[in-house]
Amino acid sequence: MADGAKGEMIRLPMSDGADIAVYHVDPAGERRGGVVLVQEIFGVTDHIRDMADDFADEGYEVLAPALFDREHPGFEADYSGPGFERAVELARTLHPFDLSLKDTQSCIDRLRDEGPVFVIGYCYGGSVAWAAATKLDGVAAASAYYGSMIPAFAAEAPPRVPVIAHFGRYDRGIPMEGVEAAIASNHPLADIFVYEAGHGFNSDRRKDYHAPSAELARDRTLTLFRETGG
Repeated sequence: MADGAKGEMIRLPMSDGADIAVYHVDPAGERRGGVVLVQEIFGVTDHIRDMADDFADEGYEVLAPALFDREHPGFEADYSGPGFERAVELARTLHPFDLSLKDTQSCIDRLRDEGPVFVIGYCYGGSVAWAAATKLDGVAAASAYYGSMIPAFAAEAPPRVPVIAHFGRYDRGIPMEGVEAAIASNHPLADIFVYEAGHGFNSDRRKDYHAPSAELARDRTLTLFRETGG
Protein backbone atom coordinates (compact mmCIF):
# COMPACT_ATOMS: atom_id res chain seq x y z
CA MET A 1 0.00 0.00 0.00
CA ALA A 2 1.11 3.56 -0.61
CA ASP A 3 1.60 4.34 3.08
CA GLY A 4 4.20 1.59 3.45
CA ALA A 5 1.88 -0.88 5.16
CA LYS A 6 3.03 -4.49 5.19
CA GLY A 7 -0.37 -6.05 4.52
CA GLU A 8 -3.12 -5.56 1.99
CA MET A 9 -6.80 -4.77 1.83
CA ILE A 10 -8.80 -7.85 0.90
CA ARG A 11 -12.53 -8.53 0.82
CA LEU A 12 -14.15 -11.12 3.07
CA PRO A 13 -17.74 -12.35 3.34
CA MET A 14 -19.60 -11.49 6.53
CA SER A 15 -22.53 -13.24 8.21
CA ASP A 16 -25.14 -11.09 6.42
CA GLY A 17 -23.70 -11.93 2.99
CA ALA A 18 -21.90 -8.62 2.54
CA ASP A 19 -18.31 -8.57 1.35
CA ILE A 20 -16.39 -5.90 3.25
CA ALA A 21 -12.83 -4.65 3.08
CA VAL A 22 -10.46 -6.11 5.64
CA TYR A 23 -6.83 -5.19 6.18
CA HIS A 24 -4.87 -8.45 6.34
CA VAL A 25 -1.26 -8.92 7.30
CA ASP A 26 0.60 -12.19 7.76
CA PRO A 27 2.77 -12.85 10.80
CA ALA A 28 6.49 -12.25 10.72
CA GLY A 29 8.32 -15.41 11.69
CA GLU A 30 6.62 -18.20 13.62
CA ARG A 31 2.85 -17.80 13.91
CA ARG A 32 1.66 -17.25 17.49
CA GLY A 33 -2.03 -16.92 16.69
CA GLY A 34 -4.55 -14.58 15.15
CA VAL A 35 -5.60 -11.06 16.07
CA VAL A 36 -8.79 -9.28 15.09
CA LEU A 37 -7.96 -5.59 15.39
CA VAL A 38 -11.00 -3.36 15.62
CA GLN A 39 -10.89 0.20 14.35
CA GLU A 40 -11.65 3.55 15.92
CA ILE A 41 -14.64 5.40 14.53
CA PHE A 42 -12.30 6.91 11.92
CA GLY A 43 -12.02 3.74 9.84
CA VAL A 44 -9.10 1.50 8.94
CA THR A 45 -6.69 4.41 8.84
CA ASP A 46 -2.93 4.40 8.44
CA HIS A 47 -2.72 4.31 12.26
CA ILE A 48 -4.86 1.16 12.42
CA ARG A 49 -2.80 -0.42 9.67
CA ASP A 50 0.37 0.46 11.58
CA MET A 51 -1.05 -1.21 14.70
CA ALA A 52 -1.90 -4.30 12.66
CA ASP A 53 1.61 -4.38 11.24
CA ASP A 54 3.04 -4.09 14.74
CA PHE A 55 1.13 -7.14 15.96
CA ALA A 56 2.13 -9.03 12.84
CA ASP A 57 5.75 -8.29 13.73
CA GLU A 58 5.03 -10.00 17.05
CA GLY A 59 3.96 -13.18 15.26
CA TYR A 60 0.21 -12.72 14.76
CA GLU A 61 -1.89 -12.95 11.63
CA VAL A 62 -4.07 -9.85 11.77
CA LEU A 63 -7.46 -8.99 10.30
CA ALA A 64 -8.78 -5.44 10.71
CA PRO A 65 -12.29 -5.20 9.25
CA ALA A 66 -13.57 -1.94 7.78
CA LEU A 67 -16.75 -1.98 9.81
CA PHE A 68 -18.44 0.93 8.05
CA ASP A 69 -17.84 -0.44 4.55
CA ARG A 70 -21.53 -1.06 3.91
CA GLU A 71 -22.54 2.51 4.75
CA HIS A 72 -19.44 4.33 3.47
CA PRO A 73 -17.00 2.22 1.43
CA GLY A 74 -13.37 3.13 1.92
CA PHE A 75 -14.09 5.46 4.81
CA GLU A 76 -11.06 7.03 6.50
CA ALA A 77 -11.31 10.26 8.47
CA ASP A 78 -9.18 12.83 10.24
CA TYR A 79 -9.73 13.65 13.88
CA SER A 80 -11.58 16.91 13.27
CA GLY A 81 -13.90 18.71 10.86
CA PRO A 82 -16.34 17.04 8.46
CA GLY A 83 -14.52 13.71 8.64
CA PHE A 84 -14.96 13.58 12.39
CA GLU A 85 -18.63 14.50 12.08
CA ARG A 86 -19.17 11.74 9.51
CA ALA A 87 -17.36 9.24 11.75
CA VAL A 88 -19.67 10.08 14.65
CA GLU A 89 -22.72 9.75 12.39
CA LEU A 90 -21.59 6.34 11.18
CA ALA A 91 -20.79 5.01 14.63
CA ARG A 92 -23.78 6.41 16.50
CA THR A 93 -26.56 6.49 13.92
CA LEU A 94 -25.99 4.57 10.70
CA HIS A 95 -24.06 1.46 11.69
CA PRO A 96 -25.53 -1.03 14.21
CA PHE A 97 -23.12 -1.98 16.99
CA ASP A 98 -24.34 -5.57 16.86
CA LEU A 99 -23.21 -5.73 13.24
CA SER A 100 -19.70 -4.79 14.33
CA LEU A 101 -19.80 -7.74 16.72
CA LYS A 102 -20.98 -10.04 13.96
CA ASP A 103 -18.20 -8.87 11.65
CA THR A 104 -15.69 -9.42 14.44
CA GLN A 105 -17.06 -12.94 14.87
CA SER A 106 -16.68 -13.58 11.14
CA CYS A 107 -13.02 -12.58 11.35
CA ILE A 108 -12.49 -14.73 14.45
CA ASP A 109 -14.01 -17.70 12.64
CA ARG A 110 -11.62 -17.21 9.71
CA LEU A 111 -8.60 -17.35 12.04
CA ARG A 112 -9.57 -19.80 14.76
CA ASP A 113 -8.72 -23.08 13.01
CA GLU A 114 -5.03 -22.15 13.01
CA GLY A 115 -4.57 -21.29 16.67
CA PRO A 116 -5.78 -18.95 19.41
CA VAL A 117 -7.49 -15.73 18.39
CA PHE A 118 -7.26 -12.45 20.27
CA VAL A 119 -9.30 -9.27 19.88
CA ILE A 120 -7.92 -5.79 20.35
CA GLY A 121 -9.75 -2.54 19.74
CA TYR A 122 -9.32 1.20 20.09
CA CYS A 123 -12.02 3.76 20.99
CA TYR A 124 -15.17 2.40 19.28
CA GLY A 125 -13.19 -0.78 18.73
CA GLY A 126 -12.37 -0.90 22.43
CA SER A 127 -16.05 -1.29 23.20
CA VAL A 128 -16.25 -4.01 20.55
CA ALA A 129 -13.24 -5.80 22.05
CA TRP A 130 -14.76 -5.84 25.55
CA ALA A 131 -18.09 -7.05 24.17
CA ALA A 132 -16.23 -9.76 22.24
CA ALA A 133 -14.83 -11.07 25.53
CA THR A 134 -18.37 -11.15 26.89
CA LYS A 135 -20.40 -12.46 23.95
CA LEU A 136 -18.38 -13.96 21.10
CA ASP A 137 -17.10 -17.47 20.52
CA GLY A 138 -13.50 -18.47 19.84
CA VAL A 139 -11.86 -15.56 21.69
CA ALA A 140 -8.79 -16.46 23.76
CA ALA A 141 -8.43 -12.98 25.30
CA ALA A 142 -9.09 -9.34 24.50
CA SER A 143 -7.52 -5.94 25.03
CA ALA A 144 -9.85 -2.92 24.98
CA TYR A 145 -8.59 0.64 24.70
CA TYR A 146 -10.75 3.54 25.98
CA GLY A 147 -14.11 2.24 24.83
CA SER A 148 -16.87 4.50 26.08
CA MET A 149 -19.40 1.66 26.31
CA ILE A 150 -17.23 -0.54 28.52
CA PRO A 151 -18.52 0.75 31.89
CA ALA A 152 -22.10 -0.03 30.85
CA PHE A 153 -21.12 -3.44 29.50
CA ALA A 154 -19.22 -4.23 32.70
CA ALA A 155 -22.38 -3.54 34.69
CA GLU A 156 -24.43 -5.91 32.52
CA ALA A 157 -22.43 -9.13 32.36
CA PRO A 158 -19.00 -10.51 33.29
CA PRO A 159 -16.46 -11.36 30.59
CA ARG A 160 -16.22 -15.03 29.65
CA VAL A 161 -12.51 -14.86 28.77
CA PRO A 162 -9.60 -12.76 30.07
CA VAL A 163 -9.82 -9.11 29.08
CA ILE A 164 -7.87 -6.00 29.96
CA ALA A 165 -9.10 -2.44 29.49
CA HIS A 166 -7.09 0.76 29.24
CA PHE A 167 -8.44 4.23 30.12
CA GLY A 168 -6.93 7.68 30.36
CA ARG A 169 -7.59 9.49 33.62
CA TYR A 170 -8.04 12.76 31.73
CA ASP A 171 -10.36 11.40 29.03
CA ARG A 172 -13.03 14.08 28.69
CA GLY A 173 -15.41 11.69 26.95
CA ILE A 174 -15.39 8.82 29.45
CA PRO A 175 -16.24 9.84 33.04
CA MET A 176 -13.95 8.29 35.61
CA GLU A 177 -16.96 7.47 37.78
CA GLY A 178 -18.00 4.85 35.25
CA VAL A 179 -14.49 3.45 34.97
CA GLU A 180 -14.20 3.24 38.76
CA ALA A 181 -17.53 1.44 38.93
CA ALA A 182 -16.29 -1.06 36.35
CA ILE A 183 -13.15 -1.61 38.42
CA ALA A 184 -15.28 -2.09 41.52
CA SER A 185 -17.22 -4.83 39.74
CA ASN A 186 -14.20 -7.07 40.37
CA HIS A 187 -14.91 -9.35 37.44
CA PRO A 188 -12.49 -12.24 37.96
CA LEU A 189 -11.38 -12.35 34.31
CA ALA A 190 -11.00 -8.58 33.86
CA ASP A 191 -8.22 -6.13 34.68
CA ILE A 192 -8.85 -2.43 34.16
CA PHE A 193 -5.94 0.00 34.07
CA VAL A 194 -5.99 3.79 34.33
CA TYR A 195 -3.16 5.81 32.79
CA GLU A 196 -2.10 9.39 33.38
CA ALA A 197 -3.24 10.34 29.91
CA GLY A 198 -6.21 11.48 27.86
CA HIS A 199 -8.39 9.82 25.22
CA GLY A 200 -6.59 8.25 22.30
CA PHE A 201 -3.28 8.10 24.15
CA ASN A 202 -2.15 5.14 22.05
CA SER A 203 -2.18 7.01 18.72
CA ASP A 204 0.81 9.13 17.79
CA ARG A 205 -1.48 10.94 15.33
CA ARG A 206 -3.52 12.46 18.15
CA LYS A 207 -2.79 15.38 20.44
CA ASP A 208 -3.37 13.19 23.51
CA TYR A 209 -0.70 10.70 22.48
CA HIS A 210 1.28 9.66 25.56
CA ALA A 211 4.20 7.44 24.70
CA PRO A 212 4.85 5.96 28.19
CA SER A 213 1.19 4.96 28.55
CA ALA A 214 1.05 3.56 25.02
CA GLU A 215 4.17 1.46 25.62
CA LEU A 216 2.89 0.14 28.96
CA ALA A 217 -0.52 -0.74 27.52
CA ARG A 218 1.15 -2.53 24.60
CA ASP A 219 3.36 -4.53 26.97
CA ARG A 220 0.35 -5.51 29.05
CA THR A 221 -1.53 -6.55 25.92
CA LEU A 222 1.28 -8.73 24.62
CA THR A 223 1.76 -10.28 28.07
CA LEU A 224 -1.94 -11.17 28.20
CA PHE A 225 -1.81 -12.73 24.75
CA ARG A 226 1.28 -14.73 25.64
CA GLU A 227 -0.29 -15.95 28.89
CA THR A 228 -3.46 -17.11 27.12
CA GLY A 229 -1.89 -19.20 24.41
CA GLY A 230 -0.25 -16.73 22.04
